[in-house]
Amino acid sequence: MGDLISTHLDEGKREVITARTGELMGEFGRLYEQQYAVALFNKMRYDIEGGGGPQPQLLHRKVPLQNKSIFSGALFQYLEENKKWRNRFLFIPDTYNINYFENKQAHERGLHPKGTINCAGYKVLTSMEEYTELLNTSLPGVKAKLGTSPFLKCATQFPLILWHPYARHYYFCVMTEKEQQKWNAVFQDCVRHTNNGLPEECKVQTPAFTDAVRLYRQTHGHYGTWDMMCGTPPQILANLVMETLLPEMRDLITPKLKGKMHERQRNWMLISDAVYRLVQSQAQAQYEAIVQSSEAGRPPLETTIRTDMDQIITSKEHVTSKIRALVLPKAEKLLKVSIQPYISSILDALMEPTSRGFFEVRDLFFRELVDMSKNLFNDGNKEKLGEHMEKISMLAFHPVKMQSCYEKVESLSLEGLQQRFDVSSPSVFVQRAQILMREQMDDAVYTFEQLLHQSLEEKEGEDLCKTIQRCQDRVIKKFDYDSSTVRKKFFREALLQIFIPYMLKQLSPSCSSEFPRFQELIFEDFSRFILVENIFEEVVLHTVMKDIMMAVKEVAVQRRHNLYRDSIVLTNSDPNLHLLGDNPPIDWTGEDGGGQEEVVGEDGETPKRRRIKQVVSMIQLENIAPFLPNESCLEVPAVEDIPEEETEGRTDASTCQASLKQVPNGTKEDVNKNEVEETPSVMKKSTLKEETEVTHVVVEETIPQDTQGNSAIEEIENAVQEEGHEQGGTVTQENVAESSPLKEETVDDSETADICDEEVDLTPVCQVEMPASGTNKDAPSSTEEKPSGSPLADQQETNHITESTKDTHSETECNSLSPHDDSGFQSPANEVEREEPQTGNEACSDSEMGEDTAKKDDALVDHQ
Repeated sequence: MGDLISTHLDEGKREVITARTGELMGEFGRLYEQQYAVALFNKMRYDIEGGGGPQPQLLHRKVPLQNKSIFSGALFQYLEENKKWRNRFLFIPDTYNINYFENKQAHERGLHPKGTINCAGYKVLTSMEEYTELLNTSLPGVKAKLGTSPFLKCATQFPLILWHPYARHYYFCVMTEKEQQKWNAVFQDCVRHTNNGLPEECKVQTPAFTDAVRLYRQTHGHYGTWDMMCGTPPQILANLVMETLLPEMRDLITPKLKGKMHERQRNWMLISDAVYRLVQSQAQAQYEAIVQSSEAGRPPLETTIRTDMDQIITSKEHVTSKIRALVLPKAEKLLKVSIQPYISSILDALMEPTSRGFFEVRDLFFRELVDMSKNLFNDGNKEKLGEHMEKISMLAFHPVKMQSCYEKVESLSLEGLQQRFDVSSPSVFVQRAQILMREQMDDAVYTFEQLLHQSLEEKEGEDLCKTIQRCQDRVIKKFDYDSSTVRKKFFREALLQIFIPYMLKQLSPSCSSEFPRFQELIFEDFSRFILVENIFEEVVLHTVMKDIMMAVKEVAVQRRHNLYRDSIVLTNSDPNLHLLGDNPPIDWTGEDGGGQEEVVGEDGETPKRRRIKQVVSMIQLENIAPFLPNESCLEVPAVEDIPEEETEGRTDASTCQASLKQVPNGTKEDVNKNEVEETPSVMKKSTLKEETEVTHVVVEETIPQDTQGNSAIEEIENAVQEEGHEQGGTVTQENVAESSPLKEETVDDSETADICDEEVDLTPVCQVEMPASGTNKDAPSSTEEKPSGSPLADQQETNHITESTKDTHSETECNSLSPHDDSGFQSPANEVEREEPQTGNEACSDSEMGEDTAKKDDALVDHQ
């Protein structure tokens, strides 16, 4: 791989990369320095004047994941170096970066990981078809066939692929669908968290950075939303460089790539990753220098702002009035024609899935508390309470439990409006809504923790369930209010993100020529804090904001979205609640659980050194042996050693092994014994149900067990069939219709004799198979008691056994030809239908059953 990179990324191409990165960072640095002064002025003005808006009712946790890890476990990873699948142990700390180790022992010993994955900008794929489709877009003109893997064969049927447009791709796979779903939820949460990489607490650096990036893209004609605005600032800048650099490098390098189609795609991926890492390292160094320079000049700026705050505000308002007079007529005309007709439809498209997601968060929180109350109702003590609260405290950061909430928002679609308003994809809004949902859940859980802890200290003798119920009702009410406030704010911001870039794109060509004239109206001492471009955007924003506020207010009146009206403001509902937010975190296991919980691994071992609690529990698989031993690095065959059908064969084999483990207590000897005795007593329904649950695989294993039992069965069957020949002719069709519980199984004597002669050799196999497999629903009915002890009953039994033998034999042939076909199995509905006519005959008394049994046994003995 090193030779490939050094060959195609020679000194000349590296100079091109450095030059492109330097050009962008130089322009970005100039914009950042301008926006830094403006952001500092806005922040200081906000601190002095204060801001409006409703006060949140829920408490906010300052350090959510203190001493916590998200998940850890073992799976297979494909290594590019040797093109092999290897067993790897993954550990995901509170930073949501994926660390992978050679095995679990390496992690427990504190060794450095083999590698670390920052998931910002990645997509999680669960099928090779999705990956192939995305891979084809990387190299135009080089297309792989749909449905084929690009250059690797997945070792199992359940892949997990991390795809990035510029960086290296990571390939994992697991053994079961349950594991795939769990790891997929964990990986999605890692992507979601790392994409939200800009801290909102930085009131100066974050606005300055986002505005500088937005202005840079606008100067190059990109006004809409941007999917790669994710990760840390160096990652975002590297994505900004790669947006223009990658096509240039592709034109230079791809003509020189040789080999097959898949090989060229793989080589281009490795080259793209090397370019991306080089750009990111250069962008990080230059960005740190820009930030350091801006922070060094902050003290004199703060001094000027404090001294001339009023004059700066007056000068800005004067320039704003001049720009508004120029822009307002054009903006109102554009708003009336191109914006207002679409506000309601876009708002509905945003509100439906978002509201469903927040409702699911509320229901999940409610269900968890109800389950805890139920478990504590009978055996409620503080130790049990501590165990339950330790799990609930991290509910918001449990990706598997929160997955049902996140999936509600993923249905958000802006189809038909993306091209018109230059919205690349709704993923920007989906991930933002999911982050808000997680924050609301954590605020609700944290508030409940504090209220419950306070109530337990104040009222120790009160019933525990009543205390939980009272705290729960208070938190639910506060959640509804905060949820309404957060959603309305999200809708307003999303509509602004959609409409503002479109309006700026339409108005900038006609208004930008007047900007130098307005710049002359600003005093030179205040020119660093007042920028004409920013004022122009503020005027456009205020123009459309009035219509957006009106639309959201109208929707809030509708009850289906469960939004509070703006006139409803909860103030001082809990005056002392905010004081609880300053309390230290509650250690439920330490106070009520009798000790600190430790991380539990897959094999149940508790490490002595590490005391980091894990949010997501380990995967527990039933009836499947451990497949990823942590002691060694398990090697899986490479591509050429894995045939296409191998995965399917493994699944079938594992299914057979799991089925063999599920054999009930009734062994093969018991089955043969029951067949030899042929006791015609009424079988209980529970026994019938147990016999019908045994799979066809178990039947095939139980057939060649006892040859002596088979010979006894042959003798009894021959005796029954001969007796049926002698006595069957005296029975009329009318009597058969009256006494037979299954009319459709009555046949002529000649036909019965022919069938018995032909299939008497197969009788032992069929008789063993009937009670064990459960595939033939007629078999249980043959053991039911007939209400008559006359020769008619013997003939009916003979006919019934013959028909059952025939059906079972045909089914055995079917199963032997097609082992994976389940068409021979009858549904439970059909079984019920065939058992209904027999309910009347099963109501006979015990004395009648005893007499019939004695008569039948005497007849069989006399005949023998």
